Amino acid sequence: MTDKKLIAVVGATGSQGGGLVRAILADKSGEYAVRALTRNPDSGSSKELAAAGAEVVAADLDDEASVRAAFDGAYGAFVVTNYWAALTPDEEAARTRAEMELAQAENAARAARDAGVKHLVWSTLEDTRPFFDGRDDVPDLDDGRYKVPHFDAKGEADELFTKYGVPTTFLRTTFYFDAFLNGMPPTRNADGKLTITLPMGDRRLSGVASEDIGRSAFAILKRPDLIGETVSIAGDHLTGKEYAAALSDTLGEEVVYHAPTWEEFRTYPFPMAIEMSNMFQFYAENHDRFTGERDIEKVRELNPELESFATWVEKHREELKAAQS
Repeated sequence: MTDKKLIAVVGATGSQGGGLVRAILADKSGEYAVRALTRNPDSGSSKELAAAGAEVVAADLDDEASVRAAFDGAYGAFVVTNYWAALTPDEEAARTRAEMELAQAENAARAARDAGVKHLVWSTLEDTRPFFDGRDDVPDLDDGRYKVPHFDAKGEADELFTKYGVPTTFLRTTFYFDAFLNGMPPTRNADGKLTITLPMGDRRLSGVASEDIGRSAFAILKRPDLIGETVSIAGDHLTGKEYAAALSDTLGEEVVYHAPTWEEFRTYPFPMAIEMSNMFQFYAENHDRFTGERDIEKVRELNPELESFATWVEKHREELKAAQS
């Protein structure tokens, strides 16, 4: 038996949960142990976590009983849902991704309540609907229920953890720096120049290293005084031009910033372009409040290892260069 405080981590092989697992394993205090929840304990990434010292267990947010069992004996828990998960056509047809997140969050909340978890961190985002209320220029999605489903469903799910009496800290995240490696890397424009495309105009976009979400979550789990609080994090607040300049310095080649209008961005030929444009419109129009609620110095007090974009770029220099070759 051990008297260590056990932290159960949902999504342990993903960006956020993986960062938390690594933070706990790196902690030198010896006060905490980690249980990594994954749908596939036999995957390569799951085996790596086990080799590093994590207890790896099978659990699926769509199976409440499996999550309840995985939370058994845990002092704390971290819950994140994956809106962007790869789904089969049948899964896509059965429910929307927002409905999936809501159902999974409710399963996790009930499981945490029934297991007696003492402190849960829920990875969430703002609900954009109050901000966009009555706006016809921002398209409705999901049959009019949401404006930015991957924000709004998480914001809506916040109340579930309160409803079930789970001692929760609400951790609001933001745009990942990692998107410049996966998803939105610099690409060549018609003139052959490396370009990043963000419909942000001259407004600042809050960003964070995905690893810092895990580190911040661990810091919160050490702070029972933060139960019931909302903690909003970022590692930097930069304009598109500033992101491009930092990437230029790292890549040794000019990276230009292209800022299409939201209307133009919605016409781009990739899945969820409308949703992503609505998201960037929320970031841009609400930027004073959004960045203001993410006080970087306060975040750094919580997580002293917090990475700025310049730090993150330098750390990932070789990966960024390799992505261009």
